[in-house]
Amino acid sequence: MGQRVRVFVDFWNFQLQWNERTARANCDWRKLPQVLTKRAQLALQSAGNDSLLELDEVRVYASYNPTKPADASLRRWLDTFLDRQPSFRVFAKERRSQSRPLRCSTCGNEFARCPACSQPLQQSVEKGVDTAIVTDLLSLAWEGAYDVAILVSSDSDMVPGVERLQEKGLKVLNATWRGHGHHLAKICWASFDMDDLPESLKR
Repeated sequence: MGQRVRVFVDFWNFQLQWNERTARANCDWRKLPQVLTKRAQLALQSAGNDSLLELDEVRVYASYNPTKPADASLRRWLDTFLDRQPSFRVFAKERRSQSRPLRCSTCGNEFARCPACSQPLQQSVEKGVDTAIVTDLLSLAWEGAYDVAILVSSDSDMVPGVERLQEKGLKVLNATWRGHGHHLAKICWASFDMDDLPESLKR
């Protein structure tokens, strides 16, 4: 009997590193579940576990700023394309820019406005994506909805939740980019780099 797999993708954690490593090539997201499941299967086999992995669902967690045209396009793509692909479910949360002064590390002065154009300095704040991923990892495990989780992220905030899952005998495999997320990768049951995957995912 196969082991049921759910994939949890931190969209921006994946996409920003993808852009950097591929010079912003187009990613064929439809292939992502198959590619990740195959790599996870190899990780299990290397540990002597020959159980077949059966993909149940891919959950993608994204955020967008509704005031930005580029993010409006992203939201449409998430809703009208990605969320309609087989096995995919998309969870999109709003994020908004907040005024935030910057402090000079040398003199200690704070600047609320840009010295060049006098516009307020703002930072786009992502709210709730990491929390949503960890909550779903735990709640779906509690419901007995999967045997293996593939976590596509490098965020160390997820470490306590992953540790708790593995105490209960579930396997969490971390898919991350080389040079990122050492702490999370270390505590997961297994981990693998995605740096050699772009060629099989490019459109």
